Amino acid sequence: MTVPTLQYNQSWEPFFSIILTTYNRASLLKRALDSLIAQDESDWEAIIVDDGSTDNTVMQISSYIENDRRIKYTFQKNAGYSLSKNTGIFLSRGKFITFLDSDDEYLPGHLESRKAFLMNNPDTQFLYGGIKVTGNQFVPDRNNYNKLISLNECVIGGTFFISRLLAVSLNGFNDIPMGSDAEFFERVNKTQAVMRETLTPTYLYHREDENSLTNILMSKDFLY
Repeated sequence: MTVPTLQYNQSWEPFFSIILTTYNRASLLKRALDSLIAQDESDWEAIIVDDGSTDNTVMQISSYIENDRRIKYTFQKNAGYSLSKNTGIFLSRGKFITFLDSDDEYLPGHLESRKAFLMNNPDTQFLYGGIKVTGNQFVPDRNNYNKLISLNECVIGGTFFISRLLAVSLNGFNDIPMGSDAEFFERVNKTQAVMRETLTPTYLYHREDENSLTNILMSKDFLY
């Protein structure tokens, strides 16, 4: 099968760029993509960054790419979770960048509610929060892998909506073993950017699987 190539309509600048990184998640990608396509808000592009998958990922998602011009796909040599998100950031064209982990999903109204919030608060450069967790409610502490902390104490990268200009100015995420979302959040905070939190729980964070991103440490073999 020929791998689809990422192409752009140079005149199109969507409101949202959704970055979906994946590595050997063929069995779960459809759920994530279906939840995106089902959103009432339609002014978005999605950039799927395939970080060197060796399963049948591209076959599983080929119909999505062929049938929806908003969905773009790029394949790269395995580089890891953080650097894959950076690939999406630097390919994006939207006003705001957000994320969708390949094992998670958007609940109805997710993008619509976030756009309304951003339009009503036009000085916002970084919006976060609004999550529903299913499964394990605890994750390893990024400063002590032997300690577990509640997700209530964490920021969840899938909920981030960040001005593309701000994300690019920060050069994206740093490539660290764990806690890259929290470290990125701290760097945003240091810029004195206008940051706001929403409590509308429309990002569904799946943690039932032992291979959930935060159930294992960063390695070349993990799935995301």
